[in-house]
Amino acid sequence: MAKAQVQRMSKLMAKTLRDDPADAEVLSHKLLVRAGYVRRTAAGIWSWLPLGKKVLANVERVVREEMDAIGAQEVSLPALLPREPYEATGRWEEYGAELFRLQDRKGGDYLLGPTHEEIFTLLVKDQASSYKDLPVILYQIQTKFRDEARPRAGILRGREFLMKDSYSFDTEDEGLAHSYGLHRQAYQRIFERLGLDYRICAATAGAMGGSKSEEFLAPAEAGEDTFADCPNCDFAANTEAVYQAVKPVDATGVPAAEEIPTPDTPTIETLAASLGVPASATLKNLLVKVDGEIVAIGVPGDREVDMDKVEAHFGPAATVELVTEEDFAERPDLVRGYVGPQGLEKVTYLADPRVAPGTAWITGANKPGVHTKNVVAGRDFEVETYVDVVVVQDGDPCPKCGTGLKLDRAIEIGHIFQLGRKYADALKLDVLGQNGKPVRVTMGSYGVGVSRAVAALAEQTADEKGLCWPAEIAPADVHVVAAGKAQQIELALEVSEKLSAAGLRVLVDDRAGVSPGVKFTDAELMGVPKILVAGRRAAEGVVELKDRRTGEREELPVDEAIARLSA
Repeated sequence: MAKAQVQRMSKLMAKTLRDDPADAEVLSHKLLVRAGYVRRTAAGIWSWLPLGKKVLANVERVVREEMDAIGAQEVSLPALLPREPYEATGRWEEYGAELFRLQDRKGGDYLLGPTHEEIFTLLVKDQASSYKDLPVILYQIQTKFRDEARPRAGILRGREFLMKDSYSFDTEDEGLAHSYGLHRQAYQRIFERLGLDYRICAATAGAMGGSKSEEFLAPAEAGEDTFADCPNCDFAANTEAVYQAVKPVDATGVPAAEEIPTPDTPTIETLAASLGVPASATLKNLLVKVDGEIVAIGVPGDREVDMDKVEAHFGPAATVELVTEEDFAERPDLVRGYVGPQGLEKVTYLADPRVAPGTAWITGANKPGVHTKNVVAGRDFEVETYVDVVVVQDGDPCPKCGTGLKLDRAIEIGHIFQLGRKYADALKLDVLGQNGKPVRVTMGSYGVGVSRAVAALAEQTADEKGLCWPAEIAPADVHVVAAGKAQQIELALEVSEKLSAAGLRVLVDDRAGVSPGVKFTDAELMGVPKILVAGRRAAEGVVELKDRRTGEREELPVDEAIARLSA
């Protein structure tokens, strides 16, 4: 058995801190800095210290092993990329301000890669000429870049981050579905090995494009994603991907629309209070501009519009913004606070599925101080397109079974996409088919946030004393603590060498002049799964073995402790 490394803390390039960093907002940020795993270099840019690098490398190892197991081939592509491929797919502009753009000394445009769909497509275009060369799955583990407007939460949301991105290339849609399934299963194995609690959720494709998309989310208070989970069936989705069906109702018996005076009621709150009706009986009409054209969006008055859903509907290339005072001044037919869908001209009208045909509403009459009641969708106004755009709420019906949904916060740790032929079309990726004619290749894209997984694990597994790593990714198997002076340090080093010879990775606290209390606190803060203490019974050859997670401890002769840990 190969001898494993013994890392002496007296030589370790890391300092633990007693207090949380002043700028730390979330648990993982606080603990990773305090335990000496990472240090801030600049806003959203982090340096990984020796212990942190070991944890990061262990996550990489697990990801690499599972990718290799499905037949994927690892490559290494540049992070500095030319503009032209991204311009061909439209993502040079679609990515907006989050894309790091730069020029070389000759004025050539480049970017720092956020993802590599274009470059992998060109690589396969260069290397594959026949259907016999496919299918193929390629991957890399590489630093990615995103110019975050407000980097926060430590390594959870940085401007530079480590990611595994892989890409599948097939000649048929059935092949793409198979490659997608292989990745889905590999991701389940990865996150189970890492010890992460996760959910697989339906998701939107966003700037990536394509059709089917799923996220792997790790529930955590620090998460920036909100997902909806059904307690009754297997439905789970990012809230941006929760869509209700349009369910028409019978409007027979609803009286004709009637205008009613409602002075000084430009908001849903004032209108509902004035008429003594619930906000849910009113129709809210939000006006936005999409690439300069005004669009109205109708939702029930008691619901808020999710602008992320609105932007996703129009696509990443569209510019979506709220109308301004100047816009109202140019359109006197649009009366602020009193807009209704009936009689609107030169305005595209979208509506949430809850504004289904046959539903009746109180809404603006397009006149100052006047609303209209008994306005029926499909009778008094037409909806051009139905799109679910409301902010999902706890208790909303599950689209699959109707049970009330439960909302939770989570960290996105993985995302898989069936891209289809978006990138192959843009970059003309064809191979010769069996009949000798060109076949357009279909693609999948699959990402794992390697550095994010470290933060997610810290969030999920830490306790009030500090980090508490799963054995698979911990920086060491055993943390040996010399709780005393020369005799204890000597025994600790001796035990460490024996553990190393047995193949165990060891972190040994051999620091002289540091009190046992500080050493115990640091051991719990650093989170190695097993803690072995050479303390007051060192002269008898007896040590204390402690489980970091459970807190269970027992005193054992040295040889028995080593045998227990080596088993």
